[in-house]
Amino acid sequence: MQNYLICYDIFDKKRLYRVRKIVYAYALGGQKSALEAPLSKKELKELISKLLRVIKEEDKINIIPFNNEPICFGRADFIKFNQGLIIV
Repeated sequence: MQNYLICYDIFDKKRLYRVRKIVYAYALGGQKSALEAPLSKKELKELISKLLRVIKEEDKINIIPFNNEPICFGRADFIKFNQGLIIV
């Protein structure tokens, strides 16, 4: 399991809604278009496959792996996820 930061900027409102719905299904939290998601390799491939079916060339999505724990300030808190099931 690897933690990722998923950021997106989608040009069309309809596609934005579809991308948001896909990403939020995998994410633990975040703000608007920047979300944290713990993903297995299989889940990452599945997420990428779903997103590629929706986005167009003008859209932008970054999926950035956390190699180490992030530095958190204020109310921010790093969510450790080792195994199990998350229901949001």
